[in-house]
Amino acid sequence: MTEITATPEPTATSPATKRQIVAWAAWDWGSAAFNAVMTTFIFTAFYLTTDIFGGADYTSQVLGLALGIAGLLIALLAPVAGQRTDHSGRRRLWLGVNTLLVVLLTASCFFVLPEPGYLILGCALLAAGHVFSELASVNYNAMLLQISTPKTIGKISGVGWASGYLGGIVLLVALYFGMLAPGVDFFGLDENTKYRVVALISAAWIAVFSIPVLFAVPENPRDPAEPKIGFFGSYLHLFRTIARLWRTQRHTLYFLISSAVFRDGLAAIFTFGAVIAVGTFGFAKGDVLIFAIAGNVVAAIGAFSAGYFDDKWGPKAVIVASLAGLLISGAVLFFGSGKTVFWVFGLLLCLFVGPAQSSARTFVGRLAPVGGEGELYGLYATTGRAASFIAPMLFAGFIAWFGSQRWGILGIMIVLLAGLALLLPVRSPART
Repeated sequence: MTEITATPEPTATSPATKRQIVAWAAWDWGSAAFNAVMTTFIFTAFYLTTDIFGGADYTSQVLGLALGIAGLLIALLAPVAGQRTDHSGRRRLWLGVNTLLVVLLTASCFFVLPEPGYLILGCALLAAGHVFSELASVNYNAMLLQISTPKTIGKISGVGWASGYLGGIVLLVALYFGMLAPGVDFFGLDENTKYRVVALISAAWIAVFSIPVLFAVPENPRDPAEPKIGFFGSYLHLFRTIARLWRTQRHTLYFLISSAVFRDGLAAIFTFGAVIAVGTFGFAKGDVLIFAIAGNVVAAIGAFSAGYFDDKWGPKAVIVASLAGLLISGAVLFFGSGKTVFWVFGLLLCLFVGPAQSSARTFVGRLAPVGGEGELYGLYATTGRAASFIAPMLFAGFIAWFGSQRWGILGIMIVLLAGLALLLPVRSPART
């Protein structure tokens, strides 16, 4: 298939040192505290959406609304935020500022007391954390092009994704066995207070591992010929960029659309995986946490190893192979039953998720023009948010239609299949 060649390849001004790569990946390691601990497993699942705050149905509804508003804000702000840091030469600065806000919002969850009246506060803090975490990731992803070359971008991106998974594992294990497991006495604290302390530990984790990248990777240079643009003027510039891409690099827009769809399916695997494990395959809470740890290990292995294939054959080949593997594994889970089936093919799902996520990021990096990296990654974040309702709606809709949670698996598979179908005609980015 014809390759996209109109856009310059990503290039680093000089070969990145191992210190820079490790420092960059450490940010991903630290961010796992918010993604895995606060919003996926411990704080949200075991504390904020429990009967303490009004029952799972009501609390999930409130949390979903808060995160929906957050998603809308991300969709509106991400491309402009990336564009402005491209032009101002302050990518590292805004990575630090947005990360600091995530740290403060995460720590503030300590003040969410176990009373129904604090539900709104907890949901608002997590939603705001999502907004600033995504804005930080726009700058973080764009920084990938400062420390990689066309021959190493896949490997380095895989290292980052793997670090994120492994960071989540280490913190989950430490929190569970050192603090939350039944019978563990943690300074005499009751269970609810332990969950609030988890927020403080998570905030410290994010802060500590976010510091290295702010010192190791230099600030992106500002183009002195680039005129300063006001905030609202940035949106006019954004629309002009989209129009230009439509005229000259239409397949870049095609990829953004296709990736938005299949990334929604990838997110749904993690969002609803624990729910399916319990409701369809009979897992207990402890089993789910153990599977989560194992799943993150497997996903890290997949993301790390996929970097080699990404650099060798290109990101599109890796994404297509990963989506095919996900569809096959999902089909077995849809028709299968029992814990053993879920352990085997659920872990296979995790194995393929990591490569698809990592190579989607490198696909954008290989398309990004010099000086426009942040803006394109901002569009990447925006299109992802714009499609983020598809998988949850199909998951819930199939369950409602057929009266069984198992049919929700089919809803997720349809999203992955649609993303694959939209990706196949997209031209691969040029490689050197």
